[in-house]
Amino acid sequence: MWDELKEWYFRARRVMDGRDLLWITPIGVVGILAHMSWQRLGRGEQPPPCDDPDAYDSELVEVFADFFRAFGKYYFRLQIEGVQNVPLTGPALLVGNHNGGVLPFDSMFTALAIHDHSKRFGQPRLLHALAHDSLFSHPVLRSYAQRLGILRAHPDAAQRVLRQGQLALVYPGSDWDACRPFTERHRVILGGRRGFLRLALRNGVPIVPVVSVGTHEQLIILTRGDRLAKALRLHKLMRTDTLPLGLALPWGLSSALFPYWPLPAQTSLAFGAPLHFPDVSPAQCDDDAVLSRCYAVVEARMQTMLDELSSGRIPILGRPAR
Repeated sequence: MWDELKEWYFRARRVMDGRDLLWITPIGVVGILAHMSWQRLGRGEQPPPCDDPDAYDSELVEVFADFFRAFGKYYFRLQIEGVQNVPLTGPALLVGNHNGGVLPFDSMFTALAIHDHSKRFGQPRLLHALAHDSLFSHPVLRSYAQRLGILRAHPDAAQRVLRQGQLALVYPGSDWDACRPFTERHRVILGGRRGFLRLALRNGVPIVPVVSVGTHEQLIILTRGDRLAKALRLHKLMRTDTLPLGLALPWGLSSALFPYWPLPAQTSLAFGAPLHFPDVSPAQCDDDAVLSRCYAVVEARMQTMLDELSSGRIPILGRPAR
């Protein structure tokens, strides 16, 4: 075990600078958010586009995969269901429920599950997650995002991924879903956003629903803080409608926008069977009635999956053995 840990450490040192970890401290996050706000006000240098799916670093991807595999197994007791529903070849759009405030453990575990499953059948598939602008506003975080295959959340970036026959991951609920109160942790909240459907229908690709539980028990979000966010005009400054308040280690009562040490909540991830809409043509991708019908199907399927995954669950401890 120690030999493996030492070998991982030296690999990590080759592809990462330890000083970069300072940017995921509360002070670092405040600096990043201030930097982003300055840019959005048009007073700072604008970040370059980040929509190149081929800009990833395979060695860094493997280092992160090894870390999250061990973290998931020993700390979160991670359980994966239905990953075989993700196509081994060809394009697909994965649509997930978002959890955990600012820490993207749900997306990391989704990417890990696909990486490990596809690796058993040959070449591991890289999942291109689409992320919030804040990840690309600062050059250090932008560099790591690009090297991990993460792209700015924009339809053009997702379309390029799909047209290259690759996998894209989106969270339509975005910050509104990720910062929902703890009492709503078992609800799927896509926020009425239907851009992901236009993307899938226009490109004729399947939608693979993916849901997780436990990731929203790593901290306790008390409120989204949407009224305060509106009063502070945070949508204009940081493209967010939330200023969440929660309980998290080691800060206690604090903003869920700060990185935190997650509680060891047992975490489960489930991939559903691909959803196809063969009766819908690409020309109908902007039809409101069609989009509303398809949206209801996706949301209902995801909620059913989440209900099954959370049935009988005890917070932190997880689901009892059956």
